[in-house]
Amino acid sequence: MSGAPGRAWQRMLSGRRLDLLDPAPRDIEIADIAHGLARVARWNGQTAGPHVFSVAQHALLVEAIGRGEAPGLGAGDGLELLLHDAPEYVIGDIISPFKAAIGDSYKAVERRLLAAIRERFGLPEPGAALSALVKRADGVAAYHEATRLAGFSGSEADAIFGACAPLGPEAEALLVPWPTDVAQARFLARFHVLAPVPVRAPPEPA
Repeated sequence: MSGAPGRAWQRMLSGRRLDLLDPAPRDIEIADIAHGLARVARWNGQTAGPHVFSVAQHALLVEAIGRGEAPGLGAGDGLELLLHDAPEYVIGDIISPFKAAIGDSYKAVERRLLAAIRERFGLPEPGAALSALVKRADGVAAYHEATRLAGFSGSEADAIFGACAPLGPEAEALLVPWPTDVAQARFLARFHVLAPVPVRAPPEPA
């Protein structure tokens, strides 16, 4: 029909219909997030190796780096680290320079999705200290991904991300890209370890 608003929802494999502009927590499923993030490539797929380095694996790397910096981190805070890029399961991973060129439109959609994801899984809005930890861990992950997988020289990465110390053994092991099914399964398994309370499924979709 002429003049009707365009469709802004996506049908998920779980059967949910997620409105990308006005997301409802009841339409968010961790299985959909794991499935989507395991199939979204970091660095637009421009990484070395037979498999893409997925956002799901990046999320696990960020969580490991954050936990290494703050060993006493609670499970809920670990979940905030793990889910920091969760909106990308439906809006994709856009490299930072292009995000800046697009402006606030992308960021507004991303913020609404992340707020709905937090509500779905019982996470509060993070405080300043946790937000800073997420940002630092994300930057450290980006630095090592850039130099190890995405072809950046050390000096180039130093200039863009800031120099970073070597990773510990646990985080270092997460820089070897996995097949999609492995990334999906390991992301989902880590979620279930960190989920602060059993996540109850919302009513089945109509």
